[in-house]
Amino acid sequence: MLHAMIMAGGGGTRFWPRSRNRRPKQFLTFSGNRTLLQGTFDRIAAQIPMERIWVITSAAHLDEARQQLPEIPPDQIVGEPVGRDTAACVGLGAALIARADSDATIAVMSADHVIEPVREFQRALHAAEQVANEFPDSLLTFGIPPTYPAVGYGYIHRGESLGERQNIPVYRVSQFEEKPDADRAERFVVSGEYYWNSGIFVWKAQTILGELKRSKPALHAVVDRIAHAWGTPSAAAYLQSEYEMIEKISIDFAVMQDAGKAGRVIVLRAPYQWDDVGSWLALERRNPQDTHGNTVQGEHLGINTSHCVVVSDPGHLIATIGVSNLLIVQEGDATLVADRRDEAVVKQLVEQLKKTGRDQYL
Repeated sequence: MLHAMIMAGGGGTRFWPRSRNRRPKQFLTFSGNRTLLQGTFDRIAAQIPMERIWVITSAAHLDEARQQLPEIPPDQIVGEPVGRDTAACVGLGAALIARADSDATIAVMSADHVIEPVREFQRALHAAEQVANEFPDSLLTFGIPPTYPAVGYGYIHRGESLGERQNIPVYRVSQFEEKPDADRAERFVVSGEYYWNSGIFVWKAQTILGELKRSKPALHAVVDRIAHAWGTPSAAAYLQSEYEMIEKISIDFAVMQDAGKAGRVIVLRAPYQWDDVGSWLALERRNPQDTHGNTVQGEHLGINTSHCVVVSDPGHLIATIGVSNLLIVQEGDATLVADRRDEAVVKQLVEQLKKTGRDQYL
């Protein structure tokens, strides 16, 4: 049976100052009236029953996740006591799901992506489940056809064609490429043989657990012990004491890169539009602009202001004169002003806040 696992433990630091420790990006609304986490749930709710949907978040945000997703049984929303990147998250989720269904197929997705149209994602998920049943020893991922030579995404080099499922092209993966420089990204796009790495996966629970046991046996041993203790009175204490022992590493480095080179990864060409909502400029893709190209969420009055992203609290006015190409974000006790070309540097600014002891702004 098909299960779903939503990874909702990220910090969303590139969306500071709106994304804070107390309520990071995945719990916020950036367009419409549903948060990114709720939107992720909405995409799968019609396809997968509630008893087969799991959310892995941080222990600090466990109550928030349960409040936002009351439809999911509360014991299927799990809080990591400490962040250990996506390999630990994937391993824990797979071990818990396999405990309930040893033959489970799992769709793994992040809580902070925007995907449209939903029906195309559902068609792709159905096709991926079919492929996972045909190739149960393989790991599946979705590749996004690149629309420009992005340097902020990893890439997937497709290999041998495996035909189509549900009219969706399917390929073996030749290899994964980490974030390239501008010249390599241009070559990737021109070749037509590369996809953006979406970080959305489908695989048999036993297959991904086997891959983790092969490549990261210590990590696998910990999540296996936690899963065996699950449902007992000591489960919470066991999770707390064991989880911090896990190596901090992404699923890409722990499993996917080597498995791709070995021919054990399959990629489906995504038929949907995908946005990882990675920085403040994502608001331009999700919301309309005014006649001067500004994207505004909040109160703004501008003179000779163009191509800015302006965000403020309700009732807080931001006034601008003679500026362009800026990010201006006010949230509570903090305001960010940056050149839009430096959007990726916001993450570094958050690190500086930590180093200088300004924890009250995090």
